[in-house]
Amino acid sequence: MRRRILNELVASRRQKRPLALVTNIESGAQSLVFTDDVLHESDRRENELNDEAVATVRLFLKEQRSVTTEIAGSRFIIRIYAPPPRLMVVGAVHIAQALLPMAGLAGFQVHLIDPREAFSADSRFPGLDLIREWPDRALNDLSPDSSTAIVTLSHDPKIDDPALQLALASEAFYVGALGSRKTHAARLQRLSALGVDAETLTRIHAPVGLHLGGRAPAEIAVSILAQIIETRCKPGT
Repeated sequence: MRRRILNELVASRRQKRPLALVTNIESGAQSLVFTDDVLHESDRRENELNDEAVATVRLFLKEQRSVTTEIAGSRFIIRIYAPPPRLMVVGAVHIAQALLPMAGLAGFQVHLIDPREAFSADSRFPGLDLIREWPDRALNDLSPDSSTAIVTLSHDPKIDDPALQLALASEAFYVGALGSRKTHAARLQRLSALGVDAETLTRIHAPVGLHLGGRAPAEIAVSILAQIIETRCKPGT
């Protein structure tokens, strides 16, 4: 591996910046592909990835899937380096008590946000990252990206609406909100009044979770995590 590639790979890993290390099996030439940039090991054009190859690599980068594959007649090893996906839950309710540990087991870095100290007691969520701030400020500090899922569970518009407004303005791959269809209809009216356009509002998964039929908090948590994983792994999303 050339020093130019190695140095950038190490630096990007420290910054938790997702990237793909692409190696041409025949020539041994290597490149780093980011979501917004490409770095080749040298300036020689024969070692550069063409536009088709870069687009294909970015699909695997989005799916966080390492593969050996053929692109435009050449064989490549594509190794993905990416920080774990994140789940940000707003509302320290019973569903969150089940959802966050399960998400952690599934490989997510989890964050719980709730300004209500009575709900977000350490004893209710041992070992988890508790953020006792208003969600708009907390989410702004956490900087949701395309590897982030955000779920609002508080059922309190004063807490959930600001979180949803910020989540919808971010690149989060999943935005979900707890509540019945009637509750969600009222929520859409409030968010629309705040300036969120109709197309953006369709990004909200509500009522949140897959329709598995369970009603207990842990069963609802399973349905939410299942929907998050389904959305993340669905091709083209």
